Amino acid sequence: MKPELTHSLTLARPSRRRVLQQAAAGAALAALGAPRAFAQPAPLKVRVGYIADFHGCSMVAVANKLELWKKHRLAPEVKSFTNGPIQIQALGAGDLDFGYIGPGALWLPITGKAKIIAMNVVGFSDRVIAQPGIKTLQDLKGKTVAVPEGTSGDMLLRLALAKAGMKLEDVKRVTMDPATVVTAFAAGQVDAAGIWYPHVATLKGRVPNLVELFGNQDALPKNSFPSSFVMRNDLDAPASAPLVDAMIKVIKEANDWRKANLAQAVDAAAALIGAPRASLETESGYAQYYTSAELSKLSADGTVAGWLSGMNEMFRTFNRVPELVDPARYYLGARYAAVTP
Repeated sequence: MKPELTHSLTLARPSRRRVLQQAAAGAALAALGAPRAFAQPAPLKVRVGYIADFHGCSMVAVANKLELWKKHRLAPEVKSFTNGPIQIQALGAGDLDFGYIGPGALWLPITGKAKIIAMNVVGFSDRVIAQPGIKTLQDLKGKTVAVPEGTSGDMLLRLALAKAGMKLEDVKRVTMDPATVVTAFAAGQVDAAGIWYPHVATLKGRVPNLVELFGNQDALPKNSFPSSFVMRNDLDAPASAPLVDAMIKVIKEANDWRKANLAQAVDAAAALIGAPRASLETESGYAQYYTSAELSKLSADGTVAGWLSGMNEMFRTFNRVPELVDPARYYLGARYAAVTP
């Protein structure tokens, strides 16, 4: 090989050190340009209860539809219950984290069995119904009346009797779960019942001439009937703040979407619980809905406290609670208002 060619090749060949430097620089640039991978926190496990009617399950149904659980990093286990008191029992036993209760079960948070984290709706879906031929509340004297224990149906029966100048002892009150109430009333085994839609709609299909003797609106304006979302008492602690705040975010977003898309919320609820859409649509009409912003304002201005205190007074007359309790002791209204989805 000619000397000048050898010299040329020697000049063209980069040194080992230079190669390593260039490789290191390239790797650094590649690292700067590549997206960084951060470890995402694992979703928080949460156990949520609901009741298989529109007001009791629509929040869960909407959260499922919109994937709000995933959005707020929750891994839910949802479970259906027949009424609010059973959910409160599950909360107390540590078998449930959050649940839904109707107005009839509000005496349980009032007496310290759970904390309310959010309001749901002010409902008008409860009824005292009777078999054909019974025309007035006074006609119930001595008759058999079925109610689910400690529920809004039980509460409404007591209110109805009081308005009619009667006592609970004037009727033969028997307690059953809601499905059994429907079966017993349809079979004519009881004379009357304290129950709510959509069960009333179901019974109208089986006993077309049943009589509606009393409803929530008959107790207005003295009594309002709010339903709510509750949690275990021990979750009201700093260590549980991420879980509680995430749950409130899910509730707020689902609530606002439901109010703006009521028909679609009915579809989602019917799919969740396998119920006839028509009966849930009827039930959905028996409520006053509020946006989350409105509920925050009503919590701050004392309106919600007034609802709860009115229920407290009523439960005291029923001997379910011994005293009037400041709603701030069991309703986390300020916490609800402070959480932003």
